[in-house]
Amino acid sequence: MKNRLRVLRAERAWSQADLADHLGVSRQTVNAIEVEKYDPSLPLAFKIARLFALQIEQVFQDETDHASKAAE
Repeated sequence: MKNRLRVLRAERAWSQADLADHLGVSRQTVNAIEVEKYDPSLPLAFKIARLFALQIEQVFQDETDHASKAAE
């Protein structure tokens, strides 16, 4: 799943550890989400979106949805 987490974090000058503290997860979890090796649970995705005051779709994008839009 594509995401903008790294960009959103950088805009606030937060380290991965800072973001992890805000979310109550490990720094390794934040890293895994950013490099798209791990898709967050739905509750964690909502928590991330709320933290940045965004809709989930503004943070995360399903790759199949992205591919279908590119084909249009």
